[in-house]
Amino acid sequence: MPLKDLASQFPTDLDIAYRQYKESRRVADIMSKDVATIKSEATMGDAARVMGKKHIGSLIVVKKGKPVGIVTERDLLTYVLGPGKKLEKVTVESLMSSPLISVNPSDSTKEAAQTMQRKKGRLAVFECEKLVGIVTASDLVRSFPESPKTMLKVDDFMTKRVVTSDGNTTISTVVRMMGEKRIGSVIVTTRGEPKGIFTERDLLTKFLAEGKSLNVPVIEAATSPIIRAPAGTSIHEAAFIMASKHIRRLPITKNGKILGIITARDLVEAYAK
Repeated sequence: MPLKDLASQFPTDLDIAYRQYKESRRVADIMSKDVATIKSEATMGDAARVMGKKHIGSLIVVKKGKPVGIVTERDLLTYVLGPGKKLEKVTVESLMSSPLISVNPSDSTKEAAQTMQRKKGRLAVFECEKLVGIVTASDLVRSFPESPKTMLKVDDFMTKRVVTSDGNTTISTVVRMMGEKRIGSVIVTTRGEPKGIFTERDLLTKFLAEGKSLNVPVIEAATSPIIRAPAGTSIHEAAFIMASKHIRRLPITKNGKILGIITARDLVEAYAK
């Protein structure tokens, strides 16, 4: 029997204590306390530069000093770049999601996951009506305990529609496709073989934050080699890989072929059910 299986069947006192610790964690333990904000009258160009420089995927929108909504990198792709609009011509307020989805610092991580699964969005943490943090799918994934729920296999929760793009395609073309299809990544290929992955975060950090041209081959910006996991991987194992590699999308393979992609949001939904 593999050592990993033995460890799961015969956990040590330390293993049990660590599992109980993770199961008892609260929103306050995992939330990001440094909340990035942007004024409602700012443009999506401003938002893109802030998100790119800070390497984050969302900003809390503030109006008259109060948090009123949230704008994300997916909004940027779907409603601005996908349709070919100009970043400087679209205001943050016109695209923000409002009202904010709120949770309390004392809520359990399981309750937060269920709220995220139900409301489909990042969570703003309020204490006595004051914004004190934000919780993303990646924050929740890092907190997953090892339990029967997280031993479920990724095969049943992964996105099976894998969108690819030839490496010579320009980033501007790939970005329009991502916006139209409402997806956050594409597998980049060379001669039909997967060579890298390009994500909305790559777009923000490598191009929009720096004001660089998008008229370059996507292969030049793709992350390579692709971090992947085999079919049959558990939700817990996938969460560990994502957390340790600082990624939010994990291609799932079988016999060398990519069958699907599991995202941090997919993992949260699986855990919340």
